[in-house]
Order: sequence, then structure tokens, then C-alpha cells
Amino acid sequence: MYSVLGSSSRLLALSLLGQMMSKNTANQIRIQGTVAPGFESVKALYTRNMQTLAERDTQLCVYHQGEKVVDLWASTDADADFSADSLINVFSSGKSLEALAMASLVSKGLLDYQAKVADYWPEFGANGKSDLTVAALMRHEAGLAVLNVSIKADDLLTANIKQNKIGHIIENHEQTFRVGSAREYHAVTRGWIVNEVFRRVDPAGRTIGEFLREDISQPLGVDAFIGVRQEELSRRVKVSVLNMRLQLKESLKPKFLNRKMEHNIFQTLHRLIQVIPAIRRSTVRGAPPPFAGMDRIAFFNEPAIAMGETPSANANCSARGLAKIAAMLAGGGQWEGARYLTEQAWQALHGDPVEAPMGIAATTFTQGGVARFARPEQYNAKLDRALNLGREGFYGWMGLGGSIFQWHPQANIGFGYVPTSLNILDLYNERGKTYQAEVLKCLDNLRAAG
Repeated sequence: MYSVLGSSSRLLALSLLGQMMSKNTANQIRIQGTVAPGFESVKALYTRNMQTLAERDTQLCVYHQGEKVVDLWASTDADADFSADSLINVFSSGKSLEALAMASLVSKGLLDYQAKVADYWPEFGANGKSDLTVAALMRHEAGLAVLNVSIKADDLLTANIKQNKIGHIIENHEQTFRVGSAREYHAVTRGWIVNEVFRRVDPAGRTIGEFLREDISQPLGVDAFIGVRQEELSRRVKVSVLNMRLQLKESLKPKFLNRKMEHNIFQTLHRLIQVIPAIRRSTVRGAPPPFAGMDRIAFFNEPAIAMGETPSANANCSARGLAKIAAMLAGGGQWEGARYLTEQAWQALHGDPVEAPMGIAATTFTQGGVARFARPEQYNAKLDRALNLGREGFYGWMGLGGSIFQWHPQANIGFGYVPTSLNILDLYNERGKTYQAEVLKCLDNLRAAG
């Protein structure tokens, strides 16, 4: 009896201590922004996460039916320079921006997803690549998940891309497919290949970075860039990877002690163990780093990298910018009377979804290169459910360590979440997914209330 009471007392004391620590942390955090009526629970969740999880700076923005309903930002470092308009590398969330660029060519009648890449870029067909379709490229089935050389930062500057410095490497490259599936995540290379196709088809010969700035970001009045200009570098906020030891140590704590990780140690290890076989079969193993001189993720903070064009892994954006672009896509490709994609091109972008294993989970990519997230009961594996559960009905993708850029056409939601603290063990960006699930819950409550 005394043992039970003693244990209960210790747990209560630890819980109170945890709450006190949370309050002390909260005093150091300035959470700014607004939410519309009916979305107060999103702000409550955001506040709780900023107080308890291993966050540094984050931005969260959501549109519903063309109206901004969530616009929040915060810094645990009380960084006065961090704002809702700060630029942050969103890594693979940029893949949906490159998909938008290709869809714009479809919209103009200049590109067909079912056509072969070599139809637009004849030199690409060398070394057995002549039959690869644009759709297969966009679905991560190009057999070019890694290159056999590291790319120099200067070669990724817009002017040097136009001199075919990257294109020449790709043209002479052979395909390599991982065992068991043609689909393998082209984490960095898809953007380089797509950029070469885009600039050859675009009537003005522009790169994706130029298109994004001129045809999307400027007309919409948003901050979303692939290739940051010199004068914009001061607006960037560096990203940092959470210490692996800290992540594993924190995952050992129960949640009531304000665990800084979304998952406990058992959930984390279960996910890692399941992806290890796919990593072993990957063609990326033993390959040179994508960038010359790259030895860590923080390499992406270098100005020379930010100024180059790597659409798949190096878009610098704000959550506001991503959410507004997502809202345009959720609205069928138009915004405030201006049409950015024809109805046919919008349908093509989201059309012909094909499910296939990609290593991290079973993924469903459309011919336009965006993922479709389905109802979780359609999946049996826990990893598949982790990827989909809570973001059903969304399209788009997400970025290394946390960012999310997705849209929900049926509910007319545009969603953007951007952190500077990267949780690499959160394989499916589930801490950001909690906001997506909460937004969907808010909409259900609003509908129920009439």
C-alpha cells in the first residue's frame, strides 16, 4: 500500500515538475499570429507543441475556401529577426513546386505526361534512357536516384544551368534501379532532371526558379523561391538537425513528462527497423554526396547552395507562401479570378495515381508528380498508415525533418508548415501532420455546428 502511494506521489511530483518546466519554457516563447473563429484548437495545439517539443522556429499557415484561417509563427529563442515572412529551406516540399512548374507547361499545351523525356530532350535518351516517360520521371521511377558525381555549387546557378553543365552529366548517365521496385525516392536528382526538361520546353527557355518567381510568387505576392537572390539571403533562417542522442534520450520519456519527441522509443525504433531493408537495397548506398564538399545537412545553409537551383531539395519559402500557393491549387488552379492552371492541366496534375513501394512506405504518386494521401483503412502496414493517417484527402509532399506543403481539393484547404529544427527520425513529418488532422477536425466541427 505504502509502495503504491509512494509511487503515485513521485509520479504526481514529476508531473507537476514537468508542468512547471513547461510554464517556464512558455515564458521564453513569443507565439504570434491569429486564427479564425472555429480554429482556436489549432492555436492551442501549436502553443502546446512549441512549449514541449524540440522546436526552435516554426511557421504555420492554413487557408480554407480562399480565406486565411491560421497564421501563426513562433521562436523558442525569442529571435527578434524571425517572422512569418522569414525564408526557410523546405527541402523536399519543393518537389510540389517543380510539379506545379511542369503542370504549367501542360496548361499551355506544351507538355504531355505520357510523352517520353527524350521527345523534349533528345540527348537524354543516351545510355538506354530513351523510353522513360515524363510521368515515370515524376513518379520517382527514372532510375536516376543518385548521380555518379557530386555537383559543384556554382554549376547550379541559373546562368550555368543554361550552359547545360548539369544537363550534360544527366545525358551521359545510365539508369540504375533498386531491387524489388522501379520506384526509388529521387531525393535531390528529380529536381535537376525536371529543371532540364522544363527549360527546354518553356518558350522563353527559363529555369524552374525563374518560372516560379515570375509566374507564381510575384503574381500571388508570396515568398517561395528556388534560387535565392543576393539581397534575399539576409531573410533566410538557418536550419539545424536535432542531435540524434537527444532524440533517442527524449523518446525514452513518457509523454506526461513533456517528451520533446512526437514518438516514444518503441515507435521510433519500429519505424527505423522497417525501413532498414529498403535502405540496404537502395542505389544511393555508397554513392558520392549530391553536392561537392557536402558532409552534413547544415551544408544547405551555405549561401552558395541557396542561390543555386535544386528544386527537389532547396526551395526557400515561408509557410504563408506555401499555404497560399496550396490554396490556389486546392481551388482548382485559380486564385482571385486569375487562372494559373487550366482545368484540364489541373486534372492532369492530379490524375492517374499509381501506388508502389518506395522504401519508406507504399506511396501513391500521380502522373504529375504529387502524392495522394488516402484513407488509412486502405493500408495494412503501420508505415503506410503513419504516412497517410491524419492527412487523408491531401495532395502534395513534405520536406526532410518537418516541412509540409499540401492541399486538400475536396475541403478546399491550402496548408503550409515550416520548422527550422529538423527531426530526422520523424520519417513521415507526423508532428506537422497533427496540425493537418486538427484542421480537418475543426472543419468537421464547423459543419456539425451548421
